[in-house]
Amino acid sequence: MAKIKITQVKSIIDRPERQKKTIAALGLKKINASVEVEATPQILGMVTKVNHLVKVEEVK
Repeated sequence: MAKIKITQVKSIIDRPERQKKTIAALGLKKINASVEVEATPQILGMVTKVNHLVKVEEVK
């Protein structure tokens, strides 16, 4: 399965609690932090919910 690199680019201050928990569940802790994860349907759904806070790149 493909891997993706998720980077947090915006702050979670003044965001709904649900979005804060989604960012934490993705493994992001602060701005410019990145994680590499498998591109499963569950992860892609989480990324869709917070796509305004993160940047996604495909890892080869």
